[in-house]
Amino acid sequence: MFRQLTIPSLIREGKKTAILSVPLIIGQISQMLMMVADTVMVGDLGVTELAALSFANAVFAIPFVFGIGLITSISVLSSGAAGRKDEAEARATCRNGFYLALVAGLILFLLSSAIIPFLSIFRQPLDVTAAAPPYLLLILISLVPVLGSMGLKNHGDSLGRPWPSFFIFLGGVILNIALNQLFIFTLGYGLIGAGWATLISRIAILIAMLLWLNRAKSIRHLTPNHWIARPDPATLRKLLTLGIPASLHLLAEVGSFSAAGFLVGFYGEVSLASHQIALTTAGTLFMIPLGLAIALTMRMGNVAGAGEKDRYPAIIVSGWLITLFFVGLTSLFCWLERHTIVRLYVDDIEVIFLAGKLLTVVAVFQFVDAIQVVSGGILRGLEDVKIPAWTAFLSYSLIGIPSGWLLATRAGLGPMGIWWGLAIGLAVASIILTARVFKIAR
Repeated sequence: MFRQLTIPSLIREGKKTAILSVPLIIGQISQMLMMVADTVMVGDLGVTELAALSFANAVFAIPFVFGIGLITSISVLSSGAAGRKDEAEARATCRNGFYLALVAGLILFLLSSAIIPFLSIFRQPLDVTAAAPPYLLLILISLVPVLGSMGLKNHGDSLGRPWPSFFIFLGGVILNIALNQLFIFTLGYGLIGAGWATLISRIAILIAMLLWLNRAKSIRHLTPNHWIARPDPATLRKLLTLGIPASLHLLAEVGSFSAAGFLVGFYGEVSLASHQIALTTAGTLFMIPLGLAIALTMRMGNVAGAGEKDRYPAIIVSGWLITLFFVGLTSLFCWLERHTIVRLYVDDIEVIFLAGKLLTVVAVFQFVDAIQVVSGGILRGLEDVKIPAWTAFLSYSLIGIPSGWLLATRAGLGPMGIWWGLAIGLAVASIILTARVFKIAR
């Protein structure tokens, strides 16, 4: 099938993917900016507060990413319904996907908050463990509004309307920064103030998304006529069939980064603060390939729904090429400006030195990280989710984290070794998922 590729087809499909991905990438970056804003502003309070933020975010990431994976199924079903021009299916997917997002957020909050009294089992520094719980509780509550709003965003994006969601989420980031200034510094609430700012901002985003979908005339025929109705078991079953494997896939990857955060915590507050800076930077740069992956999920779902399988090769290969081009730029920037980046967060010399070293690893693993997420997005658009889930478990849980711990302890690399282990796991995942794309596309 890939022998049918031509330069004009690559340019044509690549242009369509790029145009769709621009607002998605910016939207994903705007979501990360909330985390960046918290990191920068809490960093002004001190190393202990920054380390507590890192620890809390490592705990929060596990239920959050599981929820995000669960609602990616909305993108797949909505884009497929749009490709088939099935308005009833699109409306059912949006309404039932929204129900699923809210219920998942509530369940994940209840389950995750139960661990707060037992945070000492992670063996983090005592000051960090003492400072984290109030902030952690607030951001865990925000799971309900953030998953609800992102579920609605997935539906709108799949219908080719990504810009309104982008402006709404960007407005939430601006609101978060303003509330951070108010709660953290003006009112003197410190770290817990950042938690309140995040929770309020995410509730505001959810309200704005509901208002937009109810008033958007261009897609009114593809959104629910009535939001309150009996859930449809068939639609929920489809969403869960696609969403649960995708959740396990993302959970394995992000869970490995959370596990890395716990392991880095064994080396003290400076290491944990450095890890948070490197993780925030890597996560922000990762939004570019993630936005491309989401665009490719929607494009593959759309052409699959329309039965246009002959377009698969050009969409896939042009997507890979665009990804490598942009990641080459961000990787070079990360390596050349690593110390400048770190100084945006803190002034502590020890943190600047260690975080700068960690960013050299980030510069390297961006390539394999980008390829694996884009390949995973392509497969998700084709409703191939089970093999990627097993691949993630193998690559991250059985290879990435164990090899990182060995490099950190036996090879004496410390936190650097843990990050190199993550890079190894991502490399394995990228190889397997790329091979899977070739097999499925043929």
